[in-house]
Amino acid sequence: MSGRRGARSGRRAGGSPSEQPPAGAPAGKEMTIVLTEPSAGGAPAGPAPAAAHGVRIHPTAIIEPGVTIGPETAIWDGVHVRGPSSIGRDCIIGEKSYIAYGVTIGDGVKINAHVYICTGVTIEAGVLIGPGVIFTDDRHPRAFDDPAGLAPSAPTPDTLKTVVRTGVTIGAGALIGPAIEIGPYAMIGMGAVVTRDVLPHALAVGSPARVAGWMCVCGMPLGGAAVAAPALCKRCGRRYTVVYGPRGRILSALDR
Repeated sequence: MSGRRGARSGRRAGGSPSEQPPAGAPAGKEMTIVLTEPSAGGAPAGPAPAAAHGVRIHPTAIIEPGVTIGPETAIWDGVHVRGPSSIGRDCIIGEKSYIAYGVTIGDGVKINAHVYICTGVTIEAGVLIGPGVIFTDDRHPRAFDDPAGLAPSAPTPDTLKTVVRTGVTIGAGALIGPAIEIGPYAMIGMGAVVTRDVLPHALAVGSPARVAGWMCVCGMPLGGAAVAAPALCKRCGRRYTVVYGPRGRILSALDR
Protein backbone atom coordinates (compact mmCIF):
# COMPACT_ATOMS: atom_id res chain seq x y z
CA MET A 1 0.00 0.00 0.00
CA SER A 2 1.23 3.50 -0.57
CA GLY A 3 0.77 6.95 0.89
CA ARG A 4 1.88 10.38 -0.29
CA ARG A 5 3.98 12.67 1.91
CA GLY A 6 6.27 15.61 1.37
CA ALA A 7 9.97 14.77 1.11
CA ARG A 8 10.32 16.27 4.58
CA SER A 9 7.45 15.05 6.67
CA GLY A 10 6.61 14.03 10.20
CA ARG A 11 4.82 15.34 13.29
CA ARG A 12 5.01 18.72 14.93
CA ALA A 13 5.26 19.10 18.72
CA GLY A 14 1.48 19.14 18.95
CA GLY A 15 1.23 15.74 17.26
CA SER A 16 -0.39 16.83 13.98
CA PRO A 17 1.20 15.66 10.71
CA SER A 18 3.19 18.23 8.74
CA GLU A 19 3.97 18.12 5.03
CA GLN A 20 6.60 20.35 3.52
CA PRO A 21 9.21 19.94 0.76
CA PRO A 22 12.92 20.07 1.58
CA ALA A 23 14.82 23.28 1.01
CA GLY A 24 15.64 23.62 -2.67
CA ALA A 25 13.06 21.06 -3.83
CA PRO A 26 10.80 22.02 -6.75
CA ALA A 27 7.45 23.44 -5.68
CA GLY A 28 4.85 20.70 -5.34
CA LYS A 29 7.50 17.97 -5.54
CA GLU A 30 6.34 14.88 -3.63
CA MET A 31 7.80 11.54 -2.73
CA THR A 32 6.03 8.24 -2.21
CA ILE A 33 6.31 6.17 0.94
CA VAL A 34 5.29 2.61 0.10
CA LEU A 35 3.95 0.96 3.24
CA THR A 36 4.70 -2.74 3.29
CA GLU A 37 1.84 -4.13 5.38
CA PRO A 38 -0.61 -6.20 3.24
CA SER A 39 -4.30 -6.63 3.89
CA ALA A 40 -5.65 -9.78 5.54
CA GLY A 41 -5.98 -11.42 2.12
CA GLY A 42 -2.35 -10.77 1.26
CA ALA A 43 -3.07 -8.10 -1.35
CA PRO A 44 -2.44 -4.39 -0.80
CA ALA A 45 -5.31 -2.79 1.09
CA GLY A 46 -5.14 0.43 -0.92
CA PRO A 47 -3.64 3.89 -0.43
CA ALA A 48 -3.46 5.20 3.13
CA PRO A 49 -1.55 7.95 4.96
CA ALA A 50 1.78 6.84 6.41
CA ALA A 51 0.72 8.11 9.86
CA ALA A 52 -2.18 5.64 9.86
CA HIS A 53 0.36 2.84 9.99
CA GLY A 54 2.50 4.37 12.73
CA VAL A 55 5.35 5.56 10.49
CA ARG A 56 6.95 8.54 12.26
CA ILE A 57 9.19 10.83 10.22
CA HIS A 58 10.80 13.90 11.75
CA PRO A 59 10.10 17.14 9.81
CA THR A 60 13.83 17.62 9.13
CA ALA A 61 14.33 14.14 7.63
CA ILE A 62 14.75 13.86 3.86
CA ILE A 63 13.03 10.82 2.36
CA GLU A 64 13.53 10.58 -1.41
CA PRO A 65 11.11 9.04 -3.94
CA GLY A 66 11.13 5.26 -4.14
CA VAL A 67 11.77 4.58 -0.44
CA THR A 68 9.79 1.69 1.10
CA ILE A 69 9.06 1.98 4.84
CA GLY A 70 7.32 -0.61 6.99
CA PRO A 71 4.69 0.12 9.66
CA GLU A 72 5.73 1.44 13.10
CA THR A 73 9.14 2.62 11.89
CA ALA A 74 10.56 5.88 13.29
CA ILE A 75 12.98 8.11 11.38
CA TRP A 76 14.54 10.90 13.44
CA ASP A 77 15.93 14.36 12.77
CA GLY A 78 18.37 15.05 9.98
CA VAL A 79 18.17 11.55 8.51
CA HIS A 80 18.60 11.28 4.73
CA VAL A 81 17.21 8.17 3.00
CA ARG A 82 17.84 7.92 -0.74
CA GLY A 83 15.62 5.96 -3.10
CA PRO A 84 15.13 3.33 -4.17
CA SER A 85 15.78 1.65 -0.82
CA SER A 86 13.79 -0.39 1.65
CA ILE A 87 13.32 -0.14 5.44
CA GLY A 88 11.31 -2.80 7.27
CA ARG A 89 8.73 -2.51 10.03
CA ASP A 90 9.41 -1.57 13.68
CA CYS A 91 12.78 0.04 12.86
CA ILE A 92 14.46 3.08 14.41
CA ILE A 93 16.75 5.25 12.27
CA GLY A 94 18.75 7.58 14.53
CA GLU A 95 19.41 11.24 13.95
CA LYS A 96 21.83 12.45 11.26
CA SER A 97 22.17 8.99 9.70
CA TYR A 98 22.52 8.49 5.94
CA ILE A 99 21.10 5.56 3.96
CA ALA A 100 22.08 5.37 0.30
CA TYR A 101 20.01 4.06 -2.61
CA GLY A 102 20.13 0.30 -3.11
CA VAL A 103 20.14 -0.41 0.65
CA THR A 104 17.79 -3.01 2.17
CA ILE A 105 17.02 -2.97 5.91
CA GLY A 106 14.96 -5.73 7.52
CA ASP A 107 12.40 -5.64 10.33
CA GLY A 108 13.22 -4.60 13.89
CA VAL A 109 16.55 -2.94 13.07
CA LYS A 110 17.89 -0.22 15.38
CA ILE A 111 20.33 2.24 13.79
CA ASN A 112 21.84 4.80 16.14
CA ALA A 113 22.94 8.36 15.30
CA HIS A 114 25.48 9.40 12.67
CA VAL A 115 25.58 6.05 10.84
CA TYR A 116 26.65 5.96 7.17
CA ILE A 117 25.23 3.09 5.10
CA CYS A 118 26.45 3.08 1.50
CA THR A 119 25.02 1.53 -1.65
CA GLY A 120 24.97 -2.27 -1.78
CA VAL A 121 24.44 -2.98 1.93
CA THR A 122 21.78 -5.44 3.11
CA ILE A 123 20.90 -5.50 6.81
CA GLU A 124 18.73 -8.38 7.96
CA ALA A 125 16.21 -8.42 10.82
CA GLY A 126 16.99 -7.65 14.45
CA VAL A 127 20.33 -5.90 13.88
CA LEU A 128 21.70 -3.20 16.20
CA ILE A 129 24.10 -0.65 14.70
CA GLY A 130 25.85 1.64 17.17
CA PRO A 131 26.50 5.36 16.66
CA GLY A 132 29.11 6.47 14.15
CA VAL A 133 29.36 3.17 12.25
CA ILE A 134 30.57 3.54 8.65
CA PHE A 135 30.08 1.06 5.80
CA THR A 136 32.18 1.14 2.60
CA ASP A 137 31.68 -0.42 -0.84
CA ASP A 138 34.84 0.17 -2.91
CA ARG A 139 38.33 -1.22 -2.28
CA HIS A 140 40.22 1.28 -4.43
CA PRO A 141 38.16 4.47 -4.72
CA ARG A 142 39.13 7.58 -6.66
CA ALA A 143 37.33 10.89 -7.10
CA PHE A 144 37.88 10.57 -10.85
CA ASP A 145 37.52 7.78 -13.39
CA ASP A 146 40.08 9.38 -15.69
CA PRO A 147 42.12 12.57 -15.30
CA ALA A 148 39.49 14.54 -17.21
CA GLY A 149 36.46 14.16 -14.97
CA LEU A 150 34.77 13.02 -11.77
CA ALA A 151 33.86 9.39 -11.22
CA PRO A 152 30.10 8.70 -11.26
CA SER A 153 28.25 8.46 -7.95
CA ALA A 154 26.07 5.63 -9.26
CA PRO A 155 27.08 2.00 -8.63
CA THR A 156 29.79 0.63 -10.93
CA PRO A 157 31.37 -2.82 -11.42
CA ASP A 158 33.70 -1.83 -8.57
CA THR A 159 30.79 -1.37 -6.13
CA LEU A 160 30.89 -4.31 -3.70
CA LYS A 161 28.04 -5.68 -1.61
CA THR A 162 27.95 -6.30 2.14
CA VAL A 163 25.45 -8.39 4.12
CA VAL A 164 24.78 -8.07 7.86
CA ARG A 165 22.90 -11.18 8.96
CA THR A 166 20.10 -11.57 11.51
CA GLY A 167 20.69 -10.47 15.10
CA VAL A 168 24.14 -8.89 14.61
CA THR A 169 25.38 -6.10 16.90
CA ILE A 170 27.90 -3.57 15.55
CA GLY A 171 29.55 -1.42 18.21
CA ALA A 172 30.01 2.34 18.13
CA GLY A 173 32.53 3.72 15.66
CA ALA A 174 33.19 0.44 13.84
CA LEU A 175 34.34 0.57 10.22
CA ILE A 176 32.97 -2.12 7.89
CA GLY A 177 34.98 -2.80 4.74
CA PRO A 178 33.49 -3.70 1.34
CA ALA A 179 32.31 -7.19 0.32
CA ILE A 180 31.86 -8.33 3.93
CA GLU A 181 29.42 -10.87 5.36
CA ILE A 182 28.80 -10.62 9.11
CA GLY A 183 27.24 -13.90 10.26
CA PRO A 184 24.09 -14.25 12.36
CA TYR A 185 24.32 -13.08 15.99
CA ALA A 186 27.94 -11.96 15.64
CA MET A 187 29.07 -8.95 17.68
CA ILE A 188 31.52 -6.32 16.43
CA GLY A 189 33.40 -4.42 19.14
CA MET A 190 33.62 -0.64 19.43
CA GLY A 191 36.00 0.92 16.92
CA ALA A 192 36.75 -2.39 15.18
CA VAL A 193 37.92 -2.32 11.56
CA VAL A 194 36.27 -5.25 9.78
CA THR A 195 38.24 -6.28 6.68
CA ARG A 196 37.01 -9.87 6.21
CA ASP A 197 33.93 -12.00 6.88
CA VAL A 198 32.86 -12.55 10.49
CA LEU A 199 31.62 -15.99 11.54
CA PRO A 200 28.19 -16.54 13.14
CA HIS A 201 28.15 -15.84 16.89
CA ALA A 202 31.75 -14.52 16.78
CA LEU A 203 32.91 -11.57 18.88
CA ALA A 204 35.26 -9.62 16.60
CA VAL A 205 37.41 -6.79 17.97
CA GLY A 206 40.44 -4.73 17.02
CA SER A 207 42.04 -3.40 13.85
CA PRO A 208 41.88 -5.46 11.79
CA ALA A 209 39.08 -7.28 13.58
CA ARG A 210 39.84 -10.77 14.88
CA VAL A 211 37.73 -13.35 16.73
CA ALA A 212 38.15 -12.82 20.47
CA GLY A 213 35.22 -14.90 21.71
CA TRP A 214 31.74 -16.20 21.01
CA MET A 215 28.30 -14.77 21.75
CA CYS A 216 24.94 -16.31 22.55
CA VAL A 217 21.80 -15.27 20.69
CA CYS A 218 20.77 -13.37 23.84
CA GLY A 219 24.00 -11.33 23.83
CA MET A 220 25.81 -13.14 26.65
CA PRO A 221 29.50 -14.01 26.07
CA LEU A 222 30.12 -17.76 25.93
CA GLY A 223 33.89 -17.67 26.36
CA GLY A 224 37.11 -16.87 24.51
CA ALA A 225 38.14 -17.80 20.99
CA ALA A 226 39.03 -21.34 22.12
CA VAL A 227 35.73 -21.96 23.92
CA ALA A 228 35.17 -25.62 24.75
CA ALA A 229 32.11 -27.52 23.57
CA PRO A 230 29.43 -27.90 24.56
CA ALA A 231 29.11 -24.26 25.62
CA LEU A 232 26.22 -23.27 27.88
CA CYS A 233 24.81 -19.76 28.13
CA LYS A 234 24.56 -18.76 31.79
CA ARG A 235 21.80 -16.25 31.04
CA CYS A 236 19.27 -18.09 28.82
CA GLY A 237 20.44 -21.72 28.97
CA ARG A 238 21.02 -22.18 25.24
CA ARG A 239 23.64 -24.81 24.39
CA TYR A 240 26.20 -24.70 21.59
CA THR A 241 28.69 -27.05 20.04
CA VAL A 242 31.79 -26.33 17.97
CA VAL A 243 31.91 -27.57 14.38
CA TYR A 244 34.67 -27.23 11.85
CA GLY A 245 34.15 -25.92 8.32
CA PRO A 246 36.11 -24.29 5.51
CA ARG A 247 36.54 -21.16 7.64
CA GLY A 248 37.63 -22.97 10.81
CA ARG A 249 35.78 -23.23 14.12
CA ILE A 250 32.10 -22.29 14.02
CA LEU A 251 29.70 -22.18 16.95
CA SER A 252 26.45 -24.03 16.25
CA ALA A 253 23.34 -23.97 18.44
CA LEU A 254 22.14 -27.28 19.82
CA ASP A 255 18.80 -25.79 20.98
CA ARG A 256 16.68 -23.89 18.48
